[in-house]
Amino acid sequence: MKIAVVGGTGLIGSAIVAHLFARGHVVVSMSRSGHSGPGAHRVDISKATSPSYWVPHLDGVEAVVNCAGVLQDSPGESTSMVHHHGIANLFAACEQLQIRRVIHFSAIGVDRETPSDFSRSKLAGDKALMERDLDWVILRPSVVIGRAAYGASALMRGLAALPAIPVMPNTGQLQIVLLEDVVRAVEHFLDPAAPARQVVELVGPQRYSFGEVVALIRRWCRWPPAREIHLPQFTSSLMYKLGDLVSYLGWRPPVRSTAEREIGRGAVGNLEDMQRLGLHPKSLPEFFAAEQASVQERWFAGMYLVKPAIFVVLSLFWISTGFISLGPGWGYGMGLMGEGGVEGTAAALTVIAGALADLVIGIAIAYRPTSRYGLYAAIVISFTYAIIGTILVPRLWADPLGPMLKIWPIIVLHFAALAVLEDR
Repeated sequence: MKIAVVGGTGLIGSAIVAHLFARGHVVVSMSRSGHSGPGAHRVDISKATSPSYWVPHLDGVEAVVNCAGVLQDSPGESTSMVHHHGIANLFAACEQLQIRRVIHFSAIGVDRETPSDFSRSKLAGDKALMERDLDWVILRPSVVIGRAAYGASALMRGLAALPAIPVMPNTGQLQIVLLEDVVRAVEHFLDPAAPARQVVELVGPQRYSFGEVVALIRRWCRWPPAREIHLPQFTSSLMYKLGDLVSYLGWRPPVRSTAEREIGRGAVGNLEDMQRLGLHPKSLPEFFAAEQASVQERWFAGMYLVKPAIFVVLSLFWISTGFISLGPGWGYGMGLMGEGGVEGTAAALTVIAGALADLVIGIAIAYRPTSRYGLYAAIVISFTYAIIGTILVPRLWADPLGPMLKIWPIIVLHFAALAVLEDR
């Protein structure tokens, strides 16, 4: 069977793509990056303003699985387009091309409460699909956990690595569902003989508090128990607002104002839906017992919260260096240039050019779409500073507080940032 998976590079989508490939299906993985192996298509749902946008991508397709989703509106991401209007045009294209089987991922609880644009747009997308003459299936998963991690599941791993477990106020119960059980549900409904026009909640067999899930992950990573610290409301609100600000720079932190509104209602549902289909989901402890944490999981958890700190430090380092060179450090820079034999206008222009380059690099590192280029530029200019400094003022190597010795740990930090840049 030829199957299109929209959102094929996400946590759920990539697992589905891999599973279907392994089962011998022809898979068309659609994502904004377009990088997910053979058969990958680059699509931007925000541009899917009519069914005709999807038609070229659906040639010969017999079934569609839609896993696309975003947490909240940010530059280049629209919940209305990704969850409703753009996807409604996908459903219309399927109807036009007579692609009967459509499996659509929604979110648990949207039929009961819609406190944010995320859940409201998800529900609107569900209704758009229900109106179509298709053999549709709507899957509403709880929080999904597997070997891979992204979003909320990645955040939980990062918190598990801390010496104490911070718990946000007003968090609801979680009925964690395993990624492997989600994939099995999709495989079940891709069978042409499977029932259609179904809404199925995908949940695990047990309910946990947020802190209990983090504690289970901590035990899985073989770290000693840690006590919970319940954060006050003002602290958590500040963190959510900070997450919103960071999202405007193109990053996707899981802690944003939408999460604050959604987390209160929790993620619980009806286990009978899965049992009725003959799907008996594993519990979280069963999964952890069968899938022992490797050094990769432990490294990821330990680095998760270190990563943003690295990028903040590097961005501020370059921006502050640029401002200092144009301000308090002007005389020092001009003095070094003079000591190396470069004086007057040439020295001033060199110092100004270096300061402006530092500012541009700092801003580029802070902005997610240009972060990789900023890091490469920082490494190049750091080596350039070292070479020029050695030629003009070689005595700087003998200064224990001088720039020549400081530059090497900064270069190493840039390589570390490049290593952990990708989220998935």
